[in-house]
Amino acid sequence: MVGTLTDYRLIARDIPRSVAQLRSDPAVARETEFYLAHIGDVKSADDLVSNRRLFEYAMKAHGLEDMIYAKAFMAKILDEGHDDPEAFVNKLTDKRYQDFAETFDFTRYGAATTSFTKTQQGVVDRYLRQTLELNAGNGNEAVRLALYFERKAPELNSVTEILADKALSRVVRAALGLPESLATSDLDHQIALIESRVDIADFTDPEKLSKFIERFTVMWDMANPSGVDNAVAGLLFGGTSSYGLSADLMLAIQKFK
Repeated sequence: MVGTLTDYRLIARDIPRSVAQLRSDPAVARETEFYLAHIGDVKSADDLVSNRRLFEYAMKAHGLEDMIYAKAFMAKILDEGHDDPEAFVNKLTDKRYQDFAETFDFTRYGAATTSFTKTQQGVVDRYLRQTLELNAGNGNEAVRLALYFERKAPELNSVTEILADKALSRVVRAALGLPESLATSDLDHQIALIESRVDIADFTDPEKLSKFIERFTVMWDMANPSGVDNAVAGLLFGGTSSYGLSADLMLAIQKFK
């Protein structure tokens, strides 16, 4: 079995090339062409949510493929926007929803929203990167975790943000050799423990970030000598099971069905 670090480096050493190869995939090319051809016709949140192909593409681009079924939930997020501190999306700890609301900011820009680069090529770029990570995870979920961490870690401002993201926290716990049971312990305890061993600012340094990811891949392979537990790792990114979602989020979703 090829090690996780080797698999990760094969992709990460030239992300643009990896993305270019993915772009030529017939299925990816077909969905991307459709998106670019029709997203400009979307003038409201309702237009987006009601168009199955466009909505699915946009959701996958933001790593929300596990929430495609929750159309009413996502419609509420888009209808309220993110400008008001009390807006629904600003009460969610998962930053993916805020990213989505900021991309499709119909409350601020109205019908002009989909004319911007961020909702056209910007979404395509996100989709390609997300698909690249997803495909990498088909062979070794730890590679997907490493690629995801590489992309998201430089944006982190606190340990709390790590703990709010199941995938990021999984990487950090594995890299530090901490048990999975830590995830169920007192939040303040988790924060203090990780803060004592990780400097968030290091993740903005490419060299230090690379070393942390390398540590993660080595620790992962040591803990998983027979391969990756895809069933567990799948929950980190949502998957098709409700167990990948927090109880409060599931309750909120139920209200909008």
